[in-house]
Amino acid sequence: MKSFNIAERFVVLSPAKVATTVLNSPTVYEDLDRDFGSFKGHELIALHTFEEDWPSWEVHPNGDETVVLLSGAATFVVKQGDVSREIPMSNPGDAVIVPRGTWHTAKITGKTSMLFITPGEGTLNEYHKAG
Repeated sequence: MKSFNIAERFVVLSPAKVATTVLNSPTVYEDLDRDFGSFKGHELIALHTFEEDWPSWEVHPNGDETVVLLSGAATFVVKQGDVSREIPMSNPGDAVIVPRGTWHTAKITGKTSMLFITPGEGTLNEYHKAG
């Protein structure tokens, strides 16, 4: 057992809850689909740092996602049907649980780091400016 940096190596939890680290590379999401059977039943624990609004909306159809603010500030935007709601996150430790099937994005205020626990199977993205 040794330590690692969660921004450099993400953690994949198998359906049996066995943890494997994977290199955060430009092709990490394609690699995860290939190496972990389209990510069926797996979860991803990842740290991302942002300096601008997310360029897309995303949805996870196979489970709830947990997002934890580690530093900075953001406004998490969730959309269910035609209703959008903004959730401010300004204190380290602020967290949001995004229900399965809920479209979401984030508006970022300055340099912001967030920890994600994501059921990655079937994730969809729509690319356009947040808001």
